[in-house]
Amino acid sequence: MKRQIIDTIEQYETIIIHRHVRPDPDAYGSQMGLKALLENNYPEKRVLAAGTHDVLLNYLSKPDEVTEEDYNGALVIVTDTANTDRIDGSYFDRGALLLKIDHHPNEDPYGDERWVNTDASSCSEMIYTLYEEGKASFGWDMSPEAARFLFAGIVGDTGRFMFQSATEKTFEVASSLIKQNFDRTQLFADMYEVDRKILHLQGYIYQNFTIDENGAAYIKLTQEILKQFDVTVAETSELVGSLGNVKGICAWIIFVEEDDQIRVRLRSKGPVINKLAMQYNGGGHPLASGATVYSWEEADEVIGKLQELCRNY
Repeated sequence: MKRQIIDTIEQYETIIIHRHVRPDPDAYGSQMGLKALLENNYPEKRVLAAGTHDVLLNYLSKPDEVTEEDYNGALVIVTDTANTDRIDGSYFDRGALLLKIDHHPNEDPYGDERWVNTDASSCSEMIYTLYEEGKASFGWDMSPEAARFLFAGIVGDTGRFMFQSATEKTFEVASSLIKQNFDRTQLFADMYEVDRKILHLQGYIYQNFTIDENGAAYIKLTQEILKQFDVTVAETSELVGSLGNVKGICAWIIFVEEDDQIRVRLRSKGPVINKLAMQYNGGGHPLASGATVYSWEEADEVIGKLQELCRNY
């Protein structure tokens, strides 16, 4: 499949890369890493990164300004996005061909071509293996810029290599990437700065979450609470794993209130939760998903369904 993807890439002069809304380091890492790879190895091609910028990820990069006209005859690639509802950016379906590259379960098999590998630690790891094929078949080079993006994506999605998703292959990829000349110390410092800002809110979560007898837990972070701790909605993405180390928790939700919606961040130690997320404008991995609701009453519905999942697990 990787060779087929490269053959497809070679056919197009314009390539537009999308990723999911509410981006995390792997969303930016895979998107920007692929862009940097293609720009380095196909300087004659026009490669654009689409989507709304998240200032929390300023230390990585910023997407491009992409217009509807840019999609005429273009190859569109979507990375790290399980379903079409979560694709960030308009007109992704207006290109000549749509290609999906993802490591989430293929619940929404969109696209004219698809490469899905649920065994990969991250989509950034998948992009590296695409590079390996490109190097073997077409003589691709890895630039320090591309290596920095991919390394950041892998670090982000593996929890600094502490999650079980980090495999022997993941460490092999990371070992290869750090041989490139990018400032790994500064990258970790930038990522730590984001972590530092939310430590106080993490303590609040530990003290105030609710759990039932079956291990279903949740906490509601209102706008007032976010203001109290001076934490943005985007920065709360770093908190989603906070309750994972609490004894007795089976699965949990962190609700985050915005002006016009409530983000639903779901995690699990066993019950499959991505189908629950799909009922509320979301999706993701079986044990790690995201969704959106539009009232606290709807949020309570999600809590009830999670409690049922834990009760029947």
